[in-house]
Amino acid sequence: MATSAMPPYGPGADPALTPDFEGGHRAPGTGNKRLIRFAAVAAAVAVVGGGGVAWAVTGGSSSSNKDHTTQQVQAQAPPPAPLTDAQRADAEKRRQKELKKRASRAARSQVVRPKLLAKGTPPPKPKPTTPSAGDPVPASEAQRIARSLLPSFGWSPSSQFGCLVNLWNRESGWNVHAANPSGAYGIPQAKPGSKMSSAGPDWQNNATTQIKWGLGYIKDRYSTPCGAWSHSQSSGWY
Repeated sequence: MATSAMPPYGPGADPALTPDFEGGHRAPGTGNKRLIRFAAVAAAVAVVGGGGVAWAVTGGSSSSNKDHTTQQVQAQAPPPAPLTDAQRADAEKRRQKELKKRASRAARSQVVRPKLLAKGTPPPKPKPTTPSAGDPVPASEAQRIARSLLPSFGWSPSSQFGCLVNLWNRESGWNVHAANPSGAYGIPQAKPGSKMSSAGPDWQNNATTQIKWGLGYIKDRYSTPCGAWSHSQSSGWY
């Protein structure tokens, strides 16, 4: 038949250049082999570098997802509870304590240290602390002044003057300039002596000024001279 004589690949076709259709079903071509190799390599990379594949799949948005998650957690966190009165008081107490510590450290750092003298230089003599202006009145005169002032403080001289004499005999001997190393001064031994300035500016030398201050102190603290004398006998001071 005429059809059996025609080449199977069409007119004018070269059998050597035309792919073997039947052979293509029997064995894979070069292109198919390359495709298989590429698929195998991609599978190996996916197994070994799982993190990289995951990163590639997510489009490299790990850090943005983490930031978004952090923002969600912060948005869901409840606001801090308000402080109670006790907590506020405790915080204020700690603050005041810290301020005192700082003030103490600052005061210590500002203390003036004594200057060292050159070798062989004698130390300076301390200045006298007892005022030298004026002469002290005799004890009898100071006692007369005190006795005359007792009624103005509401006390009877007949019942309170004896206790006052005993008290200030022990404290100062009724000496206007009596000074104690502790800082006490004058007939009533005010500590410091400058307290008596509330009774007058001449507190350092004036017996009347000192006695007025001393009687006011006794009235406020012990009610009567005998009350002050009783306390002095039991404790050694008033």
